[in-house]
Amino acid sequence: MTDAQTAAPDAIRSDFGRGGRVLLAVTKNLAIAGGLVFVALVVMSLVSIVGRKLFALPVPGDVEMLQMCAAFAASAFFAYCHLVGGDVKVDFFTHNLAPRKVALLDAFGSLLVGLFGALIAWRTAVGALALQEVGETSAVLGWPVWIAQMLMVPGFVLLAVAGFYLCAHRLLTVARIAAAAKGRAP
Repeated sequence: MTDAQTAAPDAIRSDFGRGGRVLLAVTKNLAIAGGLVFVALVVMSLVSIVGRKLFALPVPGDVEMLQMCAAFAASAFFAYCHLVGGDVKVDFFTHNLAPRKVALLDAFGSLLVGLFGALIAWRTAVGALALQEVGETSAVLGWPVWIAQMLMVPGFVLLAVAGFYLCAHRLLTVARIAAAAKGRAP
């Protein structure tokens, strides 16, 4: 593992332009919001479990709330994770390649992440609109299910933007490496 990989996420991306730093800040704030939702869900689950066991008073609809809110919270982390290089990366085959080739492969991987994020955002939004049309609600609380599904869309849109941004950023890195190599050529 290189020093850049073990550095703080903000230090890793110090070479981002202004737009990249804004994107990083937005994704970081969304990830924090997702984390706070998970903390609230843990507290709610504890209250429900203790209430159920000690007083026969669980939180009504606790499982529904957990499912709906956890879906949003989970989707909130993907874009930030990708921007700071937190995705799973198997570099067994690429660790001996030239930096230019690794950057090209990373750019291609980020392009795929961007395309995947766009596809999932699109299909999640279409599904949410279909749920809104039929008026589906949760069984216990009667909450509209489409709202919980639509709350996932911003996280997936940011994942797409992060993937496309990192693809462009890495292609610029390839161009800089190539320019530096030409400058050193005799």
